[in-house]
Amino acid sequence: MKEVLDKESKLDNYLMIIATVFWSGAFIAGKFSVSEFPVFSLTFFRFFFAVIATFAIIIKKGENYKIEKTDIFLFVQLGIIGMVGYHVFFFLALKYTTAVNSSLIAATNPIITTILAFVFFKENIKPKNIISILVSFLGVTLIITNGNLKLLANFKFNIGDLLMIIAVVCWATYSVISKKALKKYKPMIVTSYSFLVCVISLIPFVIIEKPWVYIPNTSLKGWISVLYMSIFASVIGYSIQQVSIKKIGASKTSLYINLVPVFSMILAYFILGESISIIKLVSAMLIIIGVILNTGINIKKEIVN
Repeated sequence: MKEVLDKESKLDNYLMIIATVFWSGAFIAGKFSVSEFPVFSLTFFRFFFAVIATFAIIIKKGENYKIEKTDIFLFVQLGIIGMVGYHVFFFLALKYTTAVNSSLIAATNPIITTILAFVFFKENIKPKNIISILVSFLGVTLIITNGNLKLLANFKFNIGDLLMIIAVVCWATYSVISKKALKKYKPMIVTSYSFLVCVISLIPFVIIEKPWVYIPNTSLKGWISVLYMSIFASVIGYSIQQVSIKKIGASKTSLYINLVPVFSMILAYFILGESISIIKLVSAMLIIIGVILNTGINIKKEIVN
């Protein structure tokens, strides 16, 4: 029995790593599509195709896709806060702040998630968890600054930084609230309705952006990028995340997000031809060590107990 649980926990870890690879690819795909779609429309189309795919999977499997009326508000929260909130504030933040600032703020997500998980669900925060978060945070900081920590001395808040903080809080809140929904519904159901709420709530904003004006000029590469973000980053990535939250908790799952800069670096090397320096390799190792400390060791203890 213990061996079976060990294998299942390892599989969950591997799946979350796959999810982070897909999310990393979304940053590359986003570079091709952000110049062709307005912010609200880009978010809308990403989840429009995603919601079609998720409900198609649910119906084909013959699963019950209905939710109780008393839980509608819960899913509205998930869709508005996690899908609309995070993505809209993230794209808006990039218009006003630098990549250094936004990435550094995004790296605080595990810390915020851990705090929220402790406040709302009483998840334990051990010294080892805090150390692992700080180690990963250091790795992300080195990647962002390319080893030149003097850049941090010029770190100043602006409207973009504040928007990015709101985005991170949205994502952390989504991760924590998801756990409540996952007590009653399967991960795919939670993901699907979160997407659906996002799509419906964005319709008025998409109309304001006049899609009939820009769509005729949108390239095939732009649409392929959107489809990638819809299927791989959204449908598969978020579904894996929900399973992980249900099994190992929101705070531990959130730390995997710090692997995104690592895989983004690797993908950028092969796809965009960007170089990988020694300092970036050291940064990647720190982030991976942080993830192992926070998840692998704790999971083994939980299984043994």
